[in-house]
Amino acid sequence: MTAAPSLTQIIDAIRADSASTDPVEQLMTAAEMVAAISEVSDSALGFFVDQCRRNGRSWTEISAALGVTKQAAHKRFTATEPATELLTARAQAALFAAGQEAIRLSHNYVGTEHLLLGLFEAKNSVAGQVLRDHGVDRKTVRERIAAVVPPLPGHRPSTPGPYTPRATQCLTRAPSEALALGHNYVGTEHLLLAVAADADGLAARVLTDLGTTHDDLRAAVTAKLSGYGS
Repeated sequence: MTAAPSLTQIIDAIRADSASTDPVEQLMTAAEMVAAISEVSDSALGFFVDQCRRNGRSWTEISAALGVTKQAAHKRFTATEPATELLTARAQAALFAAGQEAIRLSHNYVGTEHLLLGLFEAKNSVAGQVLRDHGVDRKTVRERIAAVVPPLPGHRPSTPGPYTPRATQCLTRAPSEALALGHNYVGTEHLLLAVAADADGLAARVLTDLGTTHDDLRAAVTAKLSGYGS
């Protein structure tokens, strides 16, 4: 088996990527790199779990290979979405678009980054308007994502893969974002806030790099909705 990068190699890479020798600057670089490694590692596991499922392997076999209980494996790699009756038509369209974005990038999973890309799809959605108001466009986001998680060579899935654990958490967080705003539905704006709230997720890190945060977006969503109602 190919050896994983050693601690020394990782430390050297962090120091090389850091903007300076300042310890805090290096810590920030380390946090970003570790989060990126975690996201990619999580996605890699999801890819091979999905491969096993498509080949008819049981959750018992999969959990044994992962060294965890069957319940833990099933919970981690089986997506749960918000109740469909709460999702607006635009939010449903955004989730469908997220899967198509994953296919377009040749990713065999749907992560927070694909959810973010999907939010640009629905015409005149609150999320799309807020993102555009903050100078965030789909082309730039897609390029940032591809730079971190390049397309899998020689692989082009025909259907979307499973949601990553982070994406699943975002989907289950969206109703809480809606409730916090006093809404009885889950729209694109709530999906956007849920994605942005996961600071360690790739989508949130891309948004931060582009100059916007969860707090910025929440204020913008509130202002946007107060202008013409929900």
